[in-house]
Amino acid sequence: MNYQDRNAQTIDKWVEEGWEWGQPISHETYEKAKNGNWDVLLTPTKFVPHAWFGDLRGKKVLGLASGGGQQMPVFAAAGAECTVLDYSQRQLASEKMVAERENYKIQIIKADMTKPLPFSDGTFDLIFHPVSNCYVREVKPIFRECYRILKKGGIFLAGLDNGLNYIFDEEERTVQNTLPFDPLKNPAQMKQLSDTDSGVQFSHTLEEQIGGQLEAGFILTHLYEDTNGQGNLYEHNIPCFLATRAVK
Repeated sequence: MNYQDRNAQTIDKWVEEGWEWGQPISHETYEKAKNGNWDVLLTPTKFVPHAWFGDLRGKKVLGLASGGGQQMPVFAAAGAECTVLDYSQRQLASEKMVAERENYKIQIIKADMTKPLPFSDGTFDLIFHPVSNCYVREVKPIFRECYRILKKGGIFLAGLDNGLNYIFDEEERTVQNTLPFDPLKNPAQMKQLSDTDSGVQFSHTLEEQIGGQLEAGFILTHLYEDTNGQGNLYEHNIPCFLATRAVK
């Protein structure tokens, strides 16, 4: 089993156990979104500014590793034509459930984002990519593929981690690891992940994540930082994530 298959199974298990990022929105939340009252997250706690999206009516939107029935229903309610790609069967089942409940169309694709994306050049107006590349060893190919499948002027919204979470122990009080955090090279790090049922995760530098977007051809327009929302680092107001807005 490769690490991506293992991660897909892990996330399916988390969803069954009630994972925060695997709970689909309610009918009431969907109805509010239809009336323009909505917010979505790229990172744990800060809502994405609506100005980052522009008018979503009639826009083709891809939710990349964005399954779970949380963001795509909101975009559909706002008038977007939505596609979601994820490797978690449970997350995609939630997307189907919400779409059937609310009677809107969505293209649902089970695929691995580390492979070439199954879309033609210039397909989408916007890609919404919440924090997820921490489960991927190489991120730059993903940015290149996102650039390829966006239309000229298309928007790429991404949630990214800055690596700090991988330095500390589970209580976030003791420095435990050096970076990069790569369990495929470090058996002790793999054991650490296995012991905490954390799937297979990787740290990434800002050079990889912001530099990688720039190398792909994107123009970075906005960013903000965010915290874990809980734990010792959060209590010290230490940011562990950032969200970026980039344009093709």
